[in-house]
Amino acid sequence: QVQLVESGGGLVQAGGSLRLSCAASGLTFSRPIMGWFRQAPGKDREFVAAITWYSMNTYYADSVKGRFTVSRGNAKNTVYLQLNNLKPEDTAVYYCATLREGSYYNPTNYNYWGQGTQVTVSS
Repeated sequence: QVQLVESGGGLVQAGGSLRLSCAASGLTFSRPIMGWFRQAPGKDREFVAAITWYSMNTYYADSVKGRFTVSRGNAKNTVYLQLNNLKPEDTAVYYCATLREGSYYNPTNYNYWGQGTQVTVSS
């Protein structure tokens, strides 16, 4: 059974940093791309970043490029999202997910999701 568990969210002031973690279990890695998404109240879930597990290629939404960094941990099946220079508009629930097929920026192409972790940025 596939399970994704996010952690590391919290309340931070604008300009601050957080590091989110996604621990995955039960994956066979026939789906070698993992993505991060976020969803703010009243808004659609949006792509944030993705990483290819073996080659470690990374992809970012324009809104977070230069501020967020996605990486793969040395521990098995762990993915991180470093959030720097946070802004109030970054406030959302952040999710990690595994890509089933198709483009990495479309949330409908992901089949396993974590429960999410709340990030709140105060101004």
